[in-house]
Amino acid sequence: MAVARTRCVALVGVSGHVVEVEADVGQGIAGVNLIGMLDTALSEARDRVRSAIINSRYAWPDARVTVSLFPASLPKRGSLFDLAIAIALLGAAGLVPKQRISLPFFLGELGLDGSVKPVRGVLPAVLAAVEAGARTVVVPMANAAEAGLVPGLTVVPVLTLAALVEWLRSGDPAGVPTLLETGEPPPRTYPAAPALCSVPSLDLADVAGQAMARRALEVCAAGGHNLWMTGQPGTGKTMLAERLPTLLPPLDRDQALEVTAIHSVAGTLPPGRPLLTHPPFMAPHHTATIAAIVGGGSGVIRPGAVSLAHRGVLFLDEAPEYPARVLDSLRQPLESGRVTVARAAGTVSFPARFMLVLAANPCPCAQPSTPETPCQCTPNQRRRYLARLSGPLIDRIDVKVRLARSTRRELLSDRQFIEPSAVVAERVSLARERTVKRLAGTPWKCNAEIPTAMLHGDYRLPPSAMSPLYRCLDTGELSARGLDRVIRVSWTLADLIGKERPEVAETNTALGLWLGAQ
Repeated sequence: MAVARTRCVALVGVSGHVVEVEADVGQGIAGVNLIGMLDTALSEARDRVRSAIINSRYAWPDARVTVSLFPASLPKRGSLFDLAIAIALLGAAGLVPKQRISLPFFLGELGLDGSVKPVRGVLPAVLAAVEAGARTVVVPMANAAEAGLVPGLTVVPVLTLAALVEWLRSGDPAGVPTLLETGEPPPRTYPAAPALCSVPSLDLADVAGQAMARRALEVCAAGGHNLWMTGQPGTGKTMLAERLPTLLPPLDRDQALEVTAIHSVAGTLPPGRPLLTHPPFMAPHHTATIAAIVGGGSGVIRPGAVSLAHRGVLFLDEAPEYPARVLDSLRQPLESGRVTVARAAGTVSFPARFMLVLAANPCPCAQPSTPETPCQCTPNQRRRYLARLSGPLIDRIDVKVRLARSTRRELLSDRQFIEPSAVVAERVSLARERTVKRLAGTPWKCNAEIPTAMLHGDYRLPPSAMSPLYRCLDTGELSARGLDRVIRVSWTLADLIGKERPEVAETNTALGLWLGAQ
């Protein structure tokens, strides 16, 4: 029977699904048929595979060739399957041993000259292969370091189809280079991507003045809270937001693999850095569409900015300039930590647990306002401008800060008290350690993730600490959602100073941060 089988992986979002690739070389009119719910890019694989095999100096079978990708009901997209199709076809034609190709997974795109090209999504594909019991995975040489992040796996990197075929024929493990994982976690540091220009690293010490905003940044970093900053142009809103990631602790191994898998699918992994160990920072332009922010696409559904910022920071500068539908699309992922994109071809879910940072000018003219030259915008114009941020969205922001212009005296005197990012990050790290210790045995890692039921259950505050919040509930200044967010911030404030539980001082401070008081 001239049927050969091998395995590959189909990606749906950031989840991998094992696909069995079968090739049959039989009687009939010469031709190639690919079946199994394929998209256009995969349907074109027959031409790429044919040219790659011929240019690698192997005979193309002069017979009817049928290639099936099972399960047929699973959508399959992209060029990830080229290498598996070529190897299965060569196995069916008797050019490589069938027993040597049945167990490994083959991932990669073929060039017309027989070269093996890198592909997106190798990390989630390899993770799915390991869950299916794989012990050997063949990947393009350019994706080898990314695939090597998964422990307990033999990674075979290849440059050309011919080299792979000769290795399969010989049975010699030393025929092509291999990256052998011993089960130990990979090192946390990797060679940095080559810099295009010399850019100094960001540091919180660059921001002079705005002590209240710097404190708000520390609180948000310690608890994973959302932040809204309003102020005139030049008050440091963007500088502060860009320095927030410098206060966040590095990602642990599971988080790093999760974040790296998303960026691998999106094709945004920086060269030379197969593993992202620091929280990502995304700052899309205000002309971005809903698909660019939450994910989507007409063919392959790609992750958007909210997913690329997973475990990191999503910064929307000039937030009122974004379309209202784009801003309101953030409400669901802010609550659930996931975003679900539904299209005619199917539904895909991406993780989206991020810190949202909004920055806005107080009026549409964005001109500096001084006592000598006040802004000409009317109160109605200012109100309409900021009203572009809907109430339900603002209700999901934990900390709100109004930035004023710093005087010359403030700028000069504040230089003595400015702390660098490393000092503040140390306090943030200690606060997060206290949080993790308190939340031991739960799936949550920071205060912003604690669900409502637990806030009013195991982590319920005493009536004395809740009294200022009850008063605001009675007057309507505080919503039920706002109450939960104030309590979460109060726990963060307690963790920053080493208290066992928040007291009335912490809840008062958290309430002031939520209301935007200074």
